[in-house]
Amino acid sequence: MSDHTSSRLGRKGVATLLLVALAVAGWGIATRVHSQNQLASWTAEQAIPSVAVIHPAPAASGGVLTLSAILQPLNSAPIHARTTGYLREWFVDIGDRVRRGQVLARLDAPEVEQQLAAAKADLQTARANQTLSGTTAARWNALLAKDVVSRQAAEEKQADLAAKTAIAGAAQANVARLQTLTGFTRLVAPFDGVVTSRSAEIGALVSAGGTSTAPLFTIADISRIRAGVRVPQLYSPQIRPGMEAILTLPEYPGRRFTATTTRTAGAVDPGSGTVLVEVEADNADLALKPGSYVQVRFSLDAAVDIVTLPPSALIMGGDGPRVAQIDSDGRVVLRPVTLGRDRGKVVEVVAGLTSSDAVINNPPDSLQTGDLVRTMRPEGEKGQKEDRLP
Repeated sequence: MSDHTSSRLGRKGVATLLLVALAVAGWGIATRVHSQNQLASWTAEQAIPSVAVIHPAPAASGGVLTLSAILQPLNSAPIHARTTGYLREWFVDIGDRVRRGQVLARLDAPEVEQQLAAAKADLQTARANQTLSGTTAARWNALLAKDVVSRQAAEEKQADLAAKTAIAGAAQANVARLQTLTGFTRLVAPFDGVVTSRSAEIGALVSAGGTSTAPLFTIADISRIRAGVRVPQLYSPQIRPGMEAILTLPEYPGRRFTATTTRTAGAVDPGSGTVLVEVEADNADLALKPGSYVQVRFSLDAAVDIVTLPPSALIMGGDGPRVAQIDSDGRVVLRPVTLGRDRGKVVEVVAGLTSSDAVINNPPDSLQTGDLVRTMRPEGEKGQKEDRLP
């Protein structure tokens, strides 16, 4: 082989090596660009938050509103002493039925009795002075008719009679006052009812009024029972006097007590956003006890479409409660809603949602309207894919 031929073969080999090197370099550059593009796409995809979607559930109560309340007697009166003395004896105890005017206890009030005796003596003295002054005034009037005494002297005697008469009247009023206080040594029941408390002890010193201490007795009229129910503002227009309500108590499972709505406050309490409603129920068998916890059920019109959501699905802020929904393009829409009762595990939504709406559960705080999100599949669903770094 000549030198010229060898030179040509050498040049072809070098060209081939250059082409191979260029191909390898191009393939490497293309592969790197593809990897970078794939990484950028994966990074952008990972930047889209994954959210769990739930659907509001229809309210289980339907047209029934159930609220809690505490039972109260129709009337209740704490009995305090109206005069100071020592408790001599008591005649009733807790659980006893009493009638109006029945004596509950008696007091010994020696100080009041002594004051009454002194007041009676003062009354006798005042009446004697009044009689003497009257006789003197009559005599001076007779002398005036004969021009024996001056008119001024006769008028002075009349004025003295008027003063003595006023003193006698004041003494009589004092006697009447003390006689009334003496009558207060008998503690009586103000109405028919049941004794629900007794703190009276024989020999104990009791003071007049005594409002800062426990009452000697408490009398409650439980022939009828009542309950004050706090009704949310949203439902208050549907609660009217004369409306029937059902009472249920934990100690009587399966038993229902019928009550009647007697009155409504007609004003919303700004602190709680509720209207006070009072219901009454007959209690002839005394099964309902004052102070008991009770559930009050009202049957409402089914015009309000109520759904429930877990509290975790709500976004609370200065604009009021809102929820995050997902539109057909997979973007977020923040929608305001109107809340009803808080049932603990769920909250009622009375306006702004239906059971067919998709709502994000536990929405991120940074979520805004228009944000793109990705819906997570429920756990355990077949075909679930896991995003991995290429």
